[in-house]
Amino acid sequence: MKKRYILIFLLVSAKALLAQNPATDTIVPSKGDIQGQLKAIRARKVAWFKDSAGIEPRKIQGLDYTRYSRYGDLLNDDPEYNKKSPLWRPAVQVVIENTLLNIMDRTVMHLEFAKTDAHSWSRNLKAGFPWTNGWEWDQDRFGNNFLSHPMMGSFYYSAARTNGYNFWASVPIVFAGSYMWKIFGENGTPEREDLINTTVDGVLLGEVTYRLSSNILDDRATGAERVFREILAVLVNPVREVNRLWDGSYKRRVNKEIYQKEPVNIALFLGAHSINNETNALLSGHTDEMVNIQLNYGNPFERRSIKPFDYFKFRAEMNFGVGRKIVDNITGYGALLGRTYQFGGLNMLVGGFQHYDYYDAKAFELSTIAFGPGVLSRLRLSKSSNLDLNLHLAFVPFAGSSVGPVTDTSFYRDYRFANGWEAKVEAAVNISKYATLSLWYYYYFIHAFDNTGKDESPENSLGNNYIDVLKPRIAVHVYKTLSVGLEQNIYWNNHRQPPYTPLRYTQTEQRIFLMFNWQDQQRRGRYYL
Repeated sequence: MKKRYILIFLLVSAKALLAQNPATDTIVPSKGDIQGQLKAIRARKVAWFKDSAGIEPRKIQGLDYTRYSRYGDLLNDDPEYNKKSPLWRPAVQVVIENTLLNIMDRTVMHLEFAKTDAHSWSRNLKAGFPWTNGWEWDQDRFGNNFLSHPMMGSFYYSAARTNGYNFWASVPIVFAGSYMWKIFGENGTPEREDLINTTVDGVLLGEVTYRLSSNILDDRATGAERVFREILAVLVNPVREVNRLWDGSYKRRVNKEIYQKEPVNIALFLGAHSINNETNALLSGHTDEMVNIQLNYGNPFERRSIKPFDYFKFRAEMNFGVGRKIVDNITGYGALLGRTYQFGGLNMLVGGFQHYDYYDAKAFELSTIAFGPGVLSRLRLSKSSNLDLNLHLAFVPFAGSSVGPVTDTSFYRDYRFANGWEAKVEAAVNISKYATLSLWYYYYFIHAFDNTGKDESPENSLGNNYIDVLKPRIAVHVYKTLSVGLEQNIYWNNHRQPPYTPLRYTQTEQRIFLMFNWQDQQRRGRYYL
């Protein structure tokens, strides 16, 4: 039943996210038939602002490119309808979020750490700065630290972002919300990694959900379509919908587009995967269901100035039947800044990126926060074929990594805190309408500095992890949005900690899948990277 609900949600979400709306046309109330006007506007927009060469739409005379992208969408939310609220409003919302979470943890979940009082508040207030001895590294399990905390951080971020604050102005609100929780929401010694993950990854996830909810919402829509959009927006960004209920935006009627929107391509993978046993012989392990989804937001090759997350890409992989863990991995990145270049048939985006990588797999646990330069490129091979190549190199200021394979039932920390660096190579060849060949290779160098509460010292090295992830894939296009594909996943995890014997572990998987690729109507070419 759970799998059925997840599948229905993904299918419905895909259709709504692709519902782009014209920004250069407006509804004329006196003409009536609002839904009919919206339908006509959308059809005209697809015709006017469609990719002319697989890279970006042609330039339209008379369009104000200081306000609109080449897709006819706003470059920024309309300030007339997205006004900046006084600071007290997002601050109060963060306090309410933390208070409700503490009440739920205390009364519903009956968690001991949530039983706070004036004594615990006073003690935590005296803990000092996070890098002092008054704070510590906690012993919570992997998913709690590197998935749950970033999700909570996205709520703090949304409290500011949906009240009219831009990307950078919303960041301090996330830090303040996380710091407040560590001091007042829990009765134990405050932990550093929660502050880091909640703030940094919370900002990333918060901006992603804000952008996606903007693609869903349309304050021109009426009737059943309006209700459907508001409900779906709740699922993607609940804090935003709370604010819309608060200020009445959920029932606001306007005659023009008021949110920044970007083209979104969505790929949904449904199939089976086999995780091989220790011999790594082909199909030697058990076979279970898998559901993957990939989002490509924005056009990295459109000639324009780039704000944080005008382009991002994320892929989430969910596995069923392999134990308690459902989320196998989440990988992706967003552009913080960048500049586009064109050299004949070669288009490039050179910029700085923020990365979020989360692996909770059989081979290892690994989550990284990373920042670094990257190059996205597309070389046109023919009228309908392209070669895409993305290269990234990033510094990892904070990570969590297990030494090797971990148990599926651990409720406590079985990994080490670390830092390091990572590199990514993503390549794909789109062979007209027939097939796509792709290859992903990710490399992580992870140096541990804390092992379950014991910090590294000059006499006690905690060692390094050298992790490789290789994913070759072929997808054959069958009919319209449907493709059939095969993918091989190979994970290598080598741990070296002198004077101990090096540990090496390899995990291989085979996957067969149906892929549904919903491409934005205004875009040409297939976007699998």
